[in-house]
Amino acid sequence: MSDYRTPRPLAGPLATPALAGSYPQIRMRRNRTAPWVRDLVAENRLGVEDLIWPIFVREDDEPQTTIPSMPGVRRHTVAEAVEAVGAAASLGIPAIAIFPHVADARKSADCREAVDPENLVCRAVRAIKAAVPQIGIVCDVALDPFNSLGHDGLVHEGQVLNDESIEVLCKQARVQAEAGCDVIAPSDMMDGRVGAIRNCLDAADFEQVKICSYAAKYASAFYGPFRDAIGSSGALVGDKKTYQLDPANSDEALREVALDLQEGADMVMVKPGMPYLDIIRRVKDTFAVPTLAYQVSGEYAMIRGAADQGWLDGERAMLESLLAFKRAGASAVLTYFALDVARKLKEG
Repeated sequence: MSDYRTPRPLAGPLATPALAGSYPQIRMRRNRTAPWVRDLVAENRLGVEDLIWPIFVREDDEPQTTIPSMPGVRRHTVAEAVEAVGAAASLGIPAIAIFPHVADARKSADCREAVDPENLVCRAVRAIKAAVPQIGIVCDVALDPFNSLGHDGLVHEGQVLNDESIEVLCKQARVQAEAGCDVIAPSDMMDGRVGAIRNCLDAADFEQVKICSYAAKYASAFYGPFRDAIGSSGALVGDKKTYQLDPANSDEALREVALDLQEGADMVMVKPGMPYLDIIRRVKDTFAVPTLAYQVSGEYAMIRGAADQGWLDGERAMLESLLAFKRAGASAVLTYFALDVARKLKEG
């Protein structure tokens, strides 16, 4: 009977010259014996600099602030958002992403509120930039919060229009840049919108405004709580499968990313996050570009809901889920847990 302490020579991909042969007393567990050595040999780390905090804003006269499907997340007035973002910046969070809850009376089929320089998003950007100038601001470019039909683009006779939607998206991106947005993030998934937005921004002297494309955005079931948060779930007519990616596909995601990079995207995003860790890894390995992950509302709700019920350790699950994004290759993560994580990391 062989002695377990004298393993057989390594075979397969590990059988490199440096590792070939047999060794006495191989113990992988030696590097796991104490916290200090586990930290020393950790392959990936999660830091506050990896976090982007998505924040929802609302009009002053809207009474509802809590979001039942997202426990612990609320909608802020512009004044409340300024205060909340200041607190986030004091924790070291480098950037936020702003999403509006637009009153039904301001929604329309032509989405004209999206291009109004005085809309909720633009007012929030200006107020936050004035009060917390050091924080980065990411603005979503898509029409669903402003669309009476709930879609990310203009709709005609049941069809989402690609080129006509891009014209509106370019105007939306410009008013956000004028308000002080640092990163324009097109999440609409219209073909060709990144190049059109880049040209529009450059022509308006906003060459330094970055574009983070939602390049691989899937038609996912995990967006439900977000749609509750921005008030588009009840308005949505049909579904978004004609322009968002099929969850069955991964090669298609790489083609989408390649096109957006060719059109001028500075960063790309994969959304949702945890169900698509393989996509994050493939994008990073293929293109070696800054790749963001969005831990979406449904992912947050599952972890938070289970933790609130006592079914799992919420803090450990939160940190483990975010570290998984880093292990998969994500450069940064949009997460509703950002404040919780920042506080935890600050405590040490």
